[in-house]
Amino acid sequence: MRRRYFGRATLFIIALVFSVIFLLPTVLTITNSFMTQSEILANYGMIFSALRPGVGGYVSDSVTLKLIPDRVTFDQYITVLFRNPEYMTMIWNSIFLVVPIVLLQVGIATFAAYSFTRYKSRFKNVIFFIYIVLMLMPHQVTLVPNFLVADELGILGSRWSVIFPGAFAPFSVFLLTKFMRRIPSALIEAAKIDGASEFQIFTRICLPQCRSALYSIIILVFFDYWNMVELPIVLLADADTQPLSVFLATINANEAGVAFAVAAFYMIPPLLLFLHGEEALVEGITHSGSVKG
Repeated sequence: MRRRYFGRATLFIIALVFSVIFLLPTVLTITNSFMTQSEILANYGMIFSALRPGVGGYVSDSVTLKLIPDRVTFDQYITVLFRNPEYMTMIWNSIFLVVPIVLLQVGIATFAAYSFTRYKSRFKNVIFFIYIVLMLMPHQVTLVPNFLVADELGILGSRWSVIFPGAFAPFSVFLLTKFMRRIPSALIEAAKIDGASEFQIFTRICLPQCRSALYSIIILVFFDYWNMVELPIVLLADADTQPLSVFLATINANEAGVAFAVAAFYMIPPLLLFLHGEEALVEGITHSGSVKG
């Protein structure tokens, strides 16, 4: 009995240490966003020295990680929200890119997954295998094909050049197909005997049973494209149309405090989405829906 409690205590301590390590960057970002510019440069000046002309770029041991500011200020947030509209423009750019991608990808995935689940075809498994191969490819591999296709369609440089590749990404189709295949066929056959049409089976049986999977897909896709960098850099030449994830890298040392404030503000949407759908995210990934095959 004593050995079991000792093992649990050890695992708890290990989990606590890893939790602190993982949360430390987020906590530092939030707390440092309330520091003054002079205090930030006093604590992290050597880190930002590479961005200042005439100063060496090495990071010394004198860098100080502070969790509590000496003087709390909201000046950075006032700059982000009111003084400089450029930051809010970039935030809206991120929203106008990510929200259509999430809605279109989930909408396309529901119909594609239902087709892979319900209809019989000799080529179905081959097409699904191609989906898996495409899902395993990183964004960097498909950048050049996406650039060429967008150029041929005449949408290069517009938001649609980023939205279209995201809308037809195969990840959602794969995850939702695996989830729909867990719905018992007897349930669908009973609905057909009761006179339900194919559209009614899709909307009243399949989609409600896949609610947790849909939540998890929405969260994962939002996280993925909310932090995208390579795709907008290549396809959006105009900096005014790029999302905030790209714009954060251009903030210089003289705006370090603003950078912390923008980063803290930028974390709010994914954090709220995760807290709202945490249980559905876990359930959807583990394929433990309300009905199992």
